[in-house]
Amino acid sequence: MIEPKFFALIIGTEILNRRRKDRHFDFLSRELLERGYKLSGSFIIEDDPALIVQSLKFLSSLPNAVVFTFGGIGSTPDDHTRKAAAIALRDGQLIELPEARRIIEERLKRMEVPNPQYPLKMAELPRGAKLLTNNPVNGMPGFYLDDRYFFTPGFPEMAHPMVREALDRFFPPRQDKSIRRSLTALTRESALIDLMESLPEGVELSSLPKLYSDGPRVVISLSGRDPRKVDEAFETFIRALQQRGIPYSLGDETDAER
Repeated sequence: MIEPKFFALIIGTEILNRRRKDRHFDFLSRELLERGYKLSGSFIIEDDPALIVQSLKFLSSLPNAVVFTFGGIGSTPDDHTRKAAAIALRDGQLIELPEARRIIEERLKRMEVPNPQYPLKMAELPRGAKLLTNNPVNGMPGFYLDDRYFFTPGFPEMAHPMVREALDRFFPPRQDKSIRRSLTALTRESALIDLMESLPEGVELSSLPKLYSDGPRVVISLSGRDPRKVDEAFETFIRALQQRGIPYSLGDETDAER
């Protein structure tokens, strides 16, 4: 996998109906940025088995996709993710993984669980699954497939250590982290489209317009893994602004509003 593209699949009807707030997007996007990667997409879907299957099929069809899934790996009737993963990524069958059963049985000895046969269902996983074990809350494991599809609980306190476990194992921090250069220009973004269209390959553009009582502003942000390319493209914007008499300041003036 040359350049992984990371996605979050957050499963939880309780988020969509506003009974709970999502904490996974913010965590995963920050964790990836700190390691020199970025999140390419994030999806929040309800606890619908067919929707989970189709979402996983879609994401797995994308080149170099790495998917972190949150929620639905437990043993209650509304936990559909284990079966959905088996249908979308394997042969549809759930197979008991002896290592998972052993871990769950060990945890159950320390817990007062009235019907232990139900938690043991969490040991039934798609064929070829391997375990994520860094769960400091109750020790119940998550799992992963093909070293790029990772399935974790919905509880952030359980899921986020597993995400770090997976990233540490398969996606160590990059040495060629992206750099970013930003400026805020007192103009409409349409005044700079010619410059945007001439950016070299490998330089990513973000143009964020905003209207204020004293007129329009646009934040131009350039990023990329080649510092020379990014700096040269950024200097091109600065020279053009100076030549066109457009006031500007370095940085993103809207940062303080977030």
